[in-house]
Formats: sequence, structure tokens, C-alpha cells
Amino acid sequence: MAAYACFNPVRVFFLILLSLILPPSYSRRSDFLRSLPIWRLVASYFPLNLYRSIPLPPNQRYIFGYHPHGILSHGAFAAFATESLGFSSLFPGIENSLLTLDSNFKIPIYRDYLLLLGMNSVSRSSCETILSTGGTDNKGTGRAITIVIGGATESLEAVPGSMRLVLRNRKGFVKLAIRTGASLVPVLAFGENDIYTMASDLDPRTLSGRVQQTFKRIFGLTVPFLYSKGPYKLDLGVTPHRRPVNIVVGRPIAVRQREDPIDKAYLDEVHGRYVKELERIWIQWRGVFAVESFEDFKII
Repeated sequence: MAAYACFNPVRVFFLILLSLILPPSYSRRSDFLRSLPIWRLVASYFPLNLYRSIPLPPNQRYIFGYHPHGILSHGAFAAFATESLGFSSLFPGIENSLLTLDSNFKIPIYRDYLLLLGMNSVSRSSCETILSTGGTDNKGTGRAITIVIGGATESLEAVPGSMRLVLRNRKGFVKLAIRTGASLVPVLAFGENDIYTMASDLDPRTLSGRVQQTFKRIFGLTVPFLYSKGPYKLDLGVTPHRRPVNIVVGRPIAVRQREDPIDKAYLDEVHGRYVKELERIWIQWRGVFAVESFEDFKII
């Protein structure tokens, strides 16, 4: 999510526009900006589609976990930072905020652009504030956040035709759900890994693999070596492949709210239920959305 705006001409246009018309302190969520027709045009390029397993009652809090990260998380942005895929129609009464790195909110103009789209920092304090304030009762009821769980590490696993999720030891979001009493909602995006092609070997013994791992260790994000086939012959790496991305929202996993320290056995139990729901989505929909996938679902 960190570098996405730098490669998207639509976003660059909005950043320039905001720099001209908005004061630096303007930070209110804008349903107008989120619902602009241009987002639907962008989504139709791939195309991107959003599906739900069941309706979600608006009288709860939710943490959506998005998988996989892919290279630039196009699907996460379209589904949860805009209305291009009809989130509010599928899940009425739920206000969802897509989360990204805290460092993005230290950049003037860009910060306001993200906030206008309803995006927020993925820091613990930000997550807990969103899930405990506002909503229908001013205590977070009806609010939700979306976290791209695999992060920068998972972007290096974004091989077309694969579904490798960096999740085995990712349990911080589960702790957050238990502390806030928010239900966990797994989200699986079929095709997110297919819209760019990795152009380098990720083996840490190779030069390209060492460069990317070093970059991630220093800056906390990755810039994978990739390429794509855009509309022009010399378009390399900027325009993603025109391949469908189908995003399936799973069934909510209710948790019992508890304060720290959280019992490890209960943490592992909830994490296991979350993984099983992701596996259920994969098994149910792979024959529809991953027919040509050559690699099975993997948790790493």
C-alpha cells in the first residue's frame, strides 16, 4: 500500500488537485471523493469485483483482513477506500477505513488525500481509536478497519498463479480484535497476484533477492522488480496487466473481548478459526476464480 500512489496517474492527478484547492488541515472523510465515477472506470480496467459470503449486521465492530498483498494492493484500495465496487451497498451501515503505514501521514497533501478517502494509520493507537469511537453509539459500533495482513513481506510472494499468504506468525490483528471485541472478517482476492509479473529471483542467495530484502529491512517496504504489459509497446511496469481480480469477503469470526495479557491458547484458537475461514473461501471459489492457478493455497 505504501508506494501505490506513486505509480497511479489517477492518484497523482488528485494529489495535484488537492494541493491547489485544500488547506493542509483539511482531513474529513469525503463520500463525494470516494464515490467519484473515475474510480469505477479504474476498477473496470481489470475488472475488479467484490462479493460477500453473508450480510454483516451493522451493530458490531469489524476487522477485515485482506489477502494477498500483491504488488500494490489494487483490490484493497478499490474495495475499501472507494465505492467503485459498491461496499456500502453490500454492507450497509458499516463505515470501513483502509489502513496503511503511519509514515504516509507525515507527508503534506498526500496525508489529506488519504484521509479524504477514509484511510488511516495501521498503528495500534489508530486502530483502537477507530474501533472505540464514532459509529452509531460513539463507541465504535458500525465501524470497521481493513488491514492488508501480509504487508511488505507478502509483496515478495506475489507470483502470478499463486496464493501464498504470510500469516502463520501474524497474530497482532487477532490480539487487536480480542482487545476491542471486533469480529474478524477474512477477505481473499483471487487474481491480486496476477496483475504484475515478478521480474527477479527472490532467492536471498541472488543479488536481486538480497537487494529487496535489504530495502525492506531498512525502509519497511519493498519495491519488487516487476514488469507488466500496458496499452503501449514500451510500457514496462507502470500499467498493470488487464486481468480480473475477484475479492471475496468471508464470514465474520466473533471473539470474546478480553484485556491484556491475552491468553495464548485463546489467541491461537481464534487465529486458527480465521485461517480455516480463508481456506473455506479458497475451496469454495477456486474452481470459479482460480481455474488456471498452478499452485495451491499456502500459509507461510
